Amino acid sequence: MPFDARGAIHWKAQERYTRWMARQPIAGVAVWVHTGRGLFLTSQQRADVFRSWRDALGKDRLIVTGVGAPKETLDITGASMRMGEEAVELGANAFLVYAPVGFRGKRDQDLKIVRHHQALAKLGLPLMLFYLYEAAGGISYSLPLLKRLFSIEGVAGIKMATLDSVMTFQDVAELVLRHFPNQMLITGEDRMLGYTFMRGASSALIGMGAACTRLQAKMVDAYFKGASSQFLKLSGKVDALAEVTFIRPMEGYILRMLWALALAKVIPMEACNDPWGPKIPQSEFANLKKVMREIGEL
Repeated sequence: MPFDARGAIHWKAQERYTRWMARQPIAGVAVWVHTGRGLFLTSQQRADVFRSWRDALGKDRLIVTGVGAPKETLDITGASMRMGEEAVELGANAFLVYAPVGFRGKRDQDLKIVRHHQALAKLGLPLMLFYLYEAAGGISYSLPLLKRLFSIEGVAGIKMATLDSVMTFQDVAELVLRHFPNQMLITGEDRMLGYTFMRGASSALIGMGAACTRLQAKMVDAYFKGASSQFLKLSGKVDALAEVTFIRPMEGYILRMLWALALAKVIPMEACNDPWGPKIPQSEFANLKKVMREIGEL
């Protein structure tokens, strides 16, 4: 989401962005999720954001909505249900369920997590589980818990975002491919994107996809076409981009992706603000510009 210096949504930039994204080779978009700061938006803002994407993408492409609640929320499931009901009314195609971090470490944590997802499934849209590493505010779901979650009617797949845990991705990939082959393994692993396709991912839903989108889509296409030489070359470029955007402080990736859009002339620099993110030195902007030029994105 582009914001101005006062923290208001930059709607002109949003319109330019949605129209640009509509020309990219994508199956759809995810809104109200972490990159879009969905948990910080008002109900009206979320509705306006959704409509801006639907207007740009038309009815043929998917809009997945994030559903969840900040960890300090007293009724996490109730707040998430209200967010889900908004999405259903607007015409969303599926939910991406935020990790309910308010349950982390609580008594009967796993049971609460299962019941949370069961309640959201009753709203009638396909559910995408979201495995988010704890350092980013997620919960480390055990394999037994994942089996219970995958067994809920309406769960269509899982988005994996472990950041740097190859072993965790491998273990969950094996679980999905062996026991739940009809459900999707969706990679959200920006720092090891190419590898996760080799390990079984069937699609990507990633913050990095917010910019340089066509490059990443070409890499995915090359993999599934068996064009190994092209895949390796493009994977190297995608890794180079990830290595200057998904770095500490990790929350800074949102501003870095806005910078990438501005460098590509998609949005103006005045729309590159993340009201909830950390301060990032301008030296990182220079590094990003250098890498984007080297990989052919400028």
